Amino acid sequence: MPDLILASASPRRRELLSLTGLTFTIDAAEVDEHTSLGAKEAVTELCRRKALAVASRHPGEIVLAADTLVAMHDIPFGKPEDEEDACRMLRSLSGKWHQVYTGVCAVSRDGQVFTGLDTSDVHFMEMSDTDILAYVKTGEPMDKAGAYALQGIAGMFISEVRGTPSGVIGLPLPLTRELLAFCGLHIPCILTNEQ
Repeated sequence: MPDLILASASPRRRELLSLTGLTFTIDAAEVDEHTSLGAKEAVTELCRRKALAVASRHPGEIVLAADTLVAMHDIPFGKPEDEEDACRMLRSLSGKWHQVYTGVCAVSRDGQVFTGLDTSDVHFMEMSDTDILAYVKTGEPMDKAGAYALQGIAGMFISEVRGTPSGVIGLPLPLTRELLAFCGLHIPCILTNEQ
């Protein structure tokens, strides 16, 4: 019997959650992700929607969901629609600070809902149009919020992160640990210390 259900198909979230040593199965949530909320409120609402959708299919199980958005001035940058959209996002982020918001929601075995928000500030170095086009052609930006992956090729353009690196990647481990503890699922500290 697994410890919990991860309501996400994201390979990055799966990798991060596996660092906890917990056992889990995956049941990706399919919910309406459209919202007119600002970025902070949107990730909190969307992770809640995902967790509750999966919890309704698995009563009596612990469910964990997350949602990540990149934002500048609270304007969300979701996943790019196409290469042109990815280039537009990266040009906007080039040489500037922006925020990465990750909402996390855990539903306990008895149906209690616990949510939290992780915020990190990220600084991109200046990227030339040649850099941007070459990066977009790798395909890496196409399924990532804000059109980049900190843990991937884009890492060479990120000069500073103020906050939780795992939150920027998609699952803030300290917040996840806290919310799962509220559900009665405890992770040893040594497994979630950020480096």
